[in-house]
Amino acid sequence: MATRTNSSRERILATAESLILQKGYVGTSIEDILEKAAITKGGFFYHFNGKSALAEALVERYLEQDQQVFGDLLARADSLSEDPLQRLLIFLNLLAEMVGGMTSTHPGCLVAAFTYEMQQFDDIVRQRMKDGLMEWRTMVLDRLTVIAGRYPARVPVSIETLADMFSSCLEGGIVLARVLDDNKALIEQVHAYRTHLRLVFDPTVTVAAPDRATPAMTSP
Repeated sequence: MATRTNSSRERILATAESLILQKGYVGTSIEDILEKAAITKGGFFYHFNGKSALAEALVERYLEQDQQVFGDLLARADSLSEDPLQRLLIFLNLLAEMVGGMTSTHPGCLVAAFTYEMQQFDDIVRQRMKDGLMEWRTMVLDRLTVIAGRYPARVPVSIETLADMFSSCLEGGIVLARVLDDNKALIEQVHAYRTHLRLVFDPTVTVAAPDRATPAMTSP
């Protein structure tokens, strides 16, 4: 059970994240957060000694939440198959299903939002953002390495680039979803990444090319 202190800290963080995703870091003042969270200035400074400390806590919280979500989905995928390729494909399906179950448009990625205002942050926040991105890369890279060991890529490909595609598809999909106000755009990007992995590694996929311009995947 959360204590009153922990509850107020979490309320500040949740409110700050929501406002920053809407208005940006520079555009969100401590006063905005206090008003929205119904927290006194003394209550804010009890937890954070300023906006920079808040930014550091926000990045850490966001990355921890993402790791928890990804970890849970990967564990579920691992329980459903012993094949490394199928495990990753199932994970991507589960991720798309999770987004499809959201009742509102994806609110955005805090780390991505912070990158547009990188000059506003100190070295600690910048390094944590970089570390978080590398954690996402490693999460996918480790699995792709195992996959490539069992299913050699059918075209020349960089495993590291394929791992980074996970982040670029996810972040790009979030941007599209927000601009179009439709989570379907994010879901389609996740599925597109999944299809790309199948084309690279899945030996059961055949590709028919009626002409050079429009190759088509023919297997289900």
